[in-house]
Amino acid sequence: MRLATMRLPGGATTAVRVDGGTATELGFADVGALLRAGALDHAATAAGREHAFERADLAPVVPTPGKILCVGLNYRGHILEMGRELPTAPTVFTKYPEALIGPADQVLLPPESSQVDWEGELAVVVGSEVRRADRAAAERAIAGYAVLNDVTMRDWQYRTMQWLPGKSFEHTTPFGPVLVTPDEFTPGGDLVTAVDGEEVQRTRTDDLVFGPAELISYLSTILTLRPGDVIATGTPGGVGHARKPARYLAPGQVLTTTVEGIGTLTNTAVAEQVPAAAGT
Repeated sequence: MRLATMRLPGGATTAVRVDGGTATELGFADVGALLRAGALDHAATAAGREHAFERADLAPVVPTPGKILCVGLNYRGHILEMGRELPTAPTVFTKYPEALIGPADQVLLPPESSQVDWEGELAVVVGSEVRRADRAAAERAIAGYAVLNDVTMRDWQYRTMQWLPGKSFEHTTPFGPVLVTPDEFTPGGDLVTAVDGEEVQRTRTDDLVFGPAELISYLSTILTLRPGDVIATGTPGGVGHARKPARYLAPGQVLTTTVEGIGTLTNTAVAEQVPAAAGT
């Protein structure tokens, strides 16, 4: 099953089930609300108003997750090619919902940063409440998978030892286009990131050091995971900051992020327009 959050005229949103070219409203404001209500099974057969999916204006598939937990250094091939040892525990940081944008929305390049980088990722969405989950419970807790690009302000990320400032600028992180349930998707296909059509990242999504179930088990040892929480599983090699010379997103460039079996995010980078301060 494929689910999305669609924007409606007037500013409201609705959760929809996507069947081919048809999006069917499911009676919930968004996919996160549907998951929190425990209505995933209901969504498979629910009837509602229908829309043409190709014309849908999509919001982030879960617009306001309670938690966005991100993982760094998690692709085996990329770590080994850099000559590093594989980690024994995940590197974890957070992101906030204000950073999220829809799968076709503009990525805002803040005037405070000159080093805006791409990080294509597979995202896991939690579907049930878990704490200290073993592997079996962690597998059952997966509601589905989506595509995310952890667009990062490198000059802010590396100002200190803490990465959060570079990861949470508002309106920078595309997320969607759909949530695909585990019966229709298993990690293993290609993750591809491109800038203006030039491929900059490619890897298989089963090359993770810590897979989705392992991450849910590990993270739920620290805190309770709840329906709608999001885990960004990490990015492979090919980021702009590691290139020589380094490359970063510029206004007008189109960033695409694809996970085989899920879909594509297509986002144009634009310079953020910041209102002048009062009195200037």
